[in-house]
Amino acid sequence: MEEHITHSVSIGGRKKLNMEGVQHVESFDDSELVLETNMGMLILKGEDLHITQLSLETGHLAAEGLFSSLQYIESKGKGKGKGILNRIFK
Repeated sequence: MEEHITHSVSIGGRKKLNMEGVQHVESFDDSELVLETNMGMLILKGEDLHITQLSLETGHLAAEGLFSSLQYIESKGKGKGKGILNRIFK
């Protein structure tokens, strides 16, 4: 992933999300998206969530649903090779 990609998040009407700077999709289901971004781990919660576009080469992600929260999780290191819980709670 190239480092020059900026990080941005845009949510329109709580229903459409566009994001730049996505490096990895850790997990997703219809109520939660867990993403690794170039600004840290990001947890998006809501209802009926689904990814409509994803390009890890460009770092772009688009998703739809009813978004209720967005939370960044600071980590003390990248923690590659560790599970998501270890990364979040370290």
